[in-house]
Formats: sequence, C-alpha cells, structure tokens
Amino acid sequence: MEAKNADREQVLHLLEEEGGVTGETVRKVSKATGVPEADVWGTGLFYTLLRGEPGQIRACQGLTCKMAGSDQLMVDLRAEGKDCIGVSCLGQCDRAPVFLDAELELASPDRNRGVSPSHEDQAIDLAAEDDQSYAGLAKARELGSEAVIEQVDTSGLQGRGGAGFPAGFKWKSVFGQADTERYLVCNADEGEPGTFKDREIMKRRPHRLIEGMAIAAATVSASKAYIYIRGEFMHEIRTLKKAIAEAEPHLDGLEFEIITGHGAYICGEETALLEAMEGKRGMPRLKPPFPTEQGFRSKPTLMHNVETLACLPALLTKGAEWFKSRGRTEAGPKIYCLSGHVKVPGVYELPLGVSLNELVEHAGGYEGTPLAFSPGGASAGFLPMDQADLALDFKSLAGVGSMLGSAGVVVLNDTVDLADAAAWQAQFFEDESCGQCAPCRIGTRYLRQALDRYRDSGEASDLVHVKDVAWEMEEGSICGLGIAAPLPLTSAIQHFPEHFAARRAGGSTESPS
Repeated sequence: MEAKNADREQVLHLLEEEGGVTGETVRKVSKATGVPEADVWGTGLFYTLLRGEPGQIRACQGLTCKMAGSDQLMVDLRAEGKDCIGVSCLGQCDRAPVFLDAELELASPDRNRGVSPSHEDQAIDLAAEDDQSYAGLAKARELGSEAVIEQVDTSGLQGRGGAGFPAGFKWKSVFGQADTERYLVCNADEGEPGTFKDREIMKRRPHRLIEGMAIAAATVSASKAYIYIRGEFMHEIRTLKKAIAEAEPHLDGLEFEIITGHGAYICGEETALLEAMEGKRGMPRLKPPFPTEQGFRSKPTLMHNVETLACLPALLTKGAEWFKSRGRTEAGPKIYCLSGHVKVPGVYELPLGVSLNELVEHAGGYEGTPLAFSPGGASAGFLPMDQADLALDFKSLAGVGSMLGSAGVVVLNDTVDLADAAAWQAQFFEDESCGQCAPCRIGTRYLRQALDRYRDSGEASDLVHVKDVAWEMEEGSICGLGIAAPLPLTSAIQHFPEHFAARRAGGSTESPS
C-alpha cells in the first residue's frame, strides 16, 4: 500500500514522539503511516537526533568550540561518569565550548557575549524591546501585493541565509505562478559553524520574525506559514510558540506551524529542507524546478531564512530607500556573528560591507595575535589578516575566492595550527554530507583522510591530490555542501603554505601547489 502524502509527512514527527529509531518504533510508524518499514528505517537513521541513545550529552565539536577546549570538556564530562558524544556545531559559538544535556537543553555556563546597542539605523535591532504593534504588516496590507514586491525589489534586500540571492526576484516568481495554492517556509535550521544570528533573532525579537513572515505570506498569497527550526533550539522553539499565540489578533487567520528539525546540517539547503518537511531523508533536489515553482508538496513556495524575513517590518515602515542606504557597499544593515579569538563574541548589526577590523572593534578587540579568519562559516574557508580591511559583503568576498555566506565570522590567532583547523572543518563536512552524490560523499572522506595522514606523518606529499579532488567536488556535486567542503583546506594551503610543509626529518621540503 502506497502511503498518502499527508501520512508520509508524519514519519519523522512520529519517530520523535516514539523516542527515536528502534525496531519497535519503526513497526509502529510504518503501521500508522503506510510507509514500508525499510523506508522508515532509512529515513529515521538519516537524522542524528533520531538515532542517538537516550541520556547522552552532546558536546560541540565545531571550530570555535575546538579552539576553546571542547576536547578537554568531553574528557571532564566523561570523568564525571556522563555519557558524552561529540557532535557537529551546535550554533552556540559565542558560548564556546558548549554541550547540551540529554533533553537538548543548553547546559554550559553562560559567558560574556555582545550585542549591538539599540539604534535607529538597525533593521532588526536585537537590543530593543520586541515590538508587537505589527505596523509593518498593516503597511503591507495598505500597499497591496504589487507595491510591496516593488518595495522589496527596490530595497536591494538579498537573502541573509548564505547565497545572497535577491529577495524581490523570489517574490515575483511565486506571485506570478498560476497555481494559487502557495506556501511560505522560514528556514530556521541554523547549522553553519560559526553562525548563531538567527538563534538570537528568534530569542530576542520573535515578533520581528512572525511579522515578517505574515508580510511575506500576505503578499504572495501563501495559505500557510511554516518555520522549520533546528531541533536543538529548545529555548527558541518555546519563544516562537509564545510569540505566535500573542500575534494571533494581527494575523487575519494565517496559520503558522513549527516543524522541528532532527539533526541534519544538509537541511539548511532549501530543497533538502523541503524533503524533510515531507517526511523523507533530507537530500537536495535537482534544480530546476526551483521551490518558487514546485516547492513544498510540489506547490509554489517562498523560502527565506530568519534574518531575511525579520528585515521586512522595518523595510516597509521606513521605506525601501531607507533600508538600501543603511548598507555601505551593498544594501541594508547586516547581522554579523563573531566568535573565536575576540574579547566579546556576539552578534553585531552593522552596515553591510564593514571590515573585519571594524567588526572586531565592536567586540572589544582581538585576543592574542590574529592569524586568520573565516568570514562566512565553514563554507567560506580561511583568509589571512592582510584581508582584514576587506568589505565583508557578498561581492567583495567572492572576489577573493571566499563568501559572506551566513556571516559567521570566526577569528583564529597564532596559537592555532591551520592544518588542525582545516581538519576539524573537513570532519564536519564528511559527517554532514548526505551521501547522495559521489563527488561529495567520496570527496569529503578523501579530504579528511588526507589531512589525517598529513598530520600523522608530516609528509606534504599526502596532500598532493587535494586540488584535483576539490575540482571534482566543485564541478560534480549536486548542492553547495560538496562545492564548499574543500574550501577550508584549499584556502588554508593557498594562504598559509607554511602550515602544510614537511613537519619532520626526511619529509618533503616543498609545500603542495
């Protein structure tokens, strides 16, 4: 019996309710949904939060946490008799090193973290009181769909989730579809190492997000709004549920649904997210068709990340030109995440296009002697400090072979071995590859193994094939994960060849080229 789509969508939710993937729970879910047991097994085991053992503590192994001592943290936790496992970045880099308890609640002590002081030039204004007037939504209804789309287009707003795609183009595409059954999806599955801005928006300004979603849904005539949120963001899930209930008088019947993720970085990719929403393994779809044409349930779907949607209330109340003028090199203000070797890690809303040096000034300065920085999460690779005055925007960083991405800026000082840092990132990408396409599945493993061999042997020749493998991954991967995965290593070799030269007697004296 073929499962109905509505039943299929319940697979992950039911597995979560039953406590994860076991023989018994798989049989129950299969019987309830009509999805074959083998399919339920394969789907459930794809997600880390569904296959873990009860009672496990999860210690972050992201770049910032590794630099801050997460290895020792795990040793200490195990010495206390706790069942502790290392996991991919938990999106808490400003608190590094961190761990979650068995209920996925943050259990690490809080630390000194920064946030930009409230200011009228900011679109989201994290330090301000959360506004429940919904004036931006009222303005959108007054203007009408075509005028709102024109405002979004004129503002120059680019997607703040990583790709920097013009938001207005997406809105026009969905609005112009013949199919009138449409959906709005907010991507809150923030998993890029070094990134935690969306988490802070949901925690500090949830009504900014809800209002932005209501504006977008009304404009493109979406029948329902979904928030796909990272499963480890327990506090933020509670905050959003409360805000949605408070916002109900303003929503004119628009229905919201929160869908919790189950532990898969790849679901940050929009089509993999849609697959997860439909109760499947989170594997990216081939494009075209794009989600604006055939998205959730094969219907036109407008997808944005949290920050993009949270910009909309201020954009409409203050105007497109106001928003555009608040950027320096590109349109609008931007929330930058900053962690690593800086005095006050945190989230800072500044004009799009500030430099690293300017950003770090807001965080109290560098700790130690800065060596390198990652400007946009693990996917952006590493840049040397002679680029510290480069504009942190989409175009400038692309020009030097990097990317702004999610603006997850991590600073590394000279106590860090770049070969180690590249290896930590390589491990992350190997763990998080969905395995769908061979270039990514095989390539991520090869890069991690090559780095392990090099760090063990000190022979630069162990890295001789890195460039070729990176090219194959960039050319042949289905989605951005496989394209970006080699960048931490290739950029580190390019800018810091001395960190990848021979390390012991008898080894090669030349760096890989």
